[in-house]
Amino acid sequence: MFEHLFGSKTRVKLLSLFFNNPNRPYYVREITRKVDEQINSVRRELSNLLAIGIIRSEGTNNRLYYEVNQKYQFYAPLRAIFTNIAEAEPELQDAREDNDLVKKLRATGNVQLAFETGAFVRDHASGTDLFIMGDVNRARVGKLVTEMEQELGREINYTVMTEEEYTYRQRLNDRFLAGVLSAKKIILVDERNAGLKQAPAALVDDIATVSVPVDIQAK
Repeated sequence: MFEHLFGSKTRVKLLSLFFNNPNRPYYVREITRKVDEQINSVRRELSNLLAIGIIRSEGTNNRLYYEVNQKYQFYAPLRAIFTNIAEAEPELQDAREDNDLVKKLRATGNVQLAFETGAFVRDHASGTDLFIMGDVNRARVGKLVTEMEQELGREINYTVMTEEEYTYRQRLNDRFLAGVLSAKKIILVDERNAGLKQAPAALVDDIATVSVPVDIQAK
């Protein structure tokens, strides 16, 4: 039904992907895998959505990334429509952000808090790309990150903290932790109900892309 209303099945899948993940930029081949459509069809619809202004694009590290334009005049009503479509249409369930990643994260142990930041949202000032807090198996986390790196074709800086270390750093107003928590992010797990919010993409467009490796590597 929705493909008739919006013109094509590929366009509906793209809109569902973007509106369900408003702070997540994607490159073309990543989009193609997620929506399971031919790359030529995806490129054509991306061009159409760019021309309308529903999405925007930006080049980073010789790659062109696409994300929803939160300044688009009909952003709010369209997001209301497409978040409901993702719930109602079984074929679009996978458009929900990183359900598989959440499952894999939980398989590493008792994850209390996890979110993507840094390169995932083009905010390198945070100093890390993936933050995990909890009682986890670091070797499993390292394996998961390696799988993600192979899929994305780039290095991922990640940080793992125990709950004790996280609480201690919070109490000390640790500069690194404060920066990570205030950065633009995509929340994956929040068992502590920390109240962290996903910052609108438009608020961080001009953040300098300075990479500060702070990995806590798997033992």
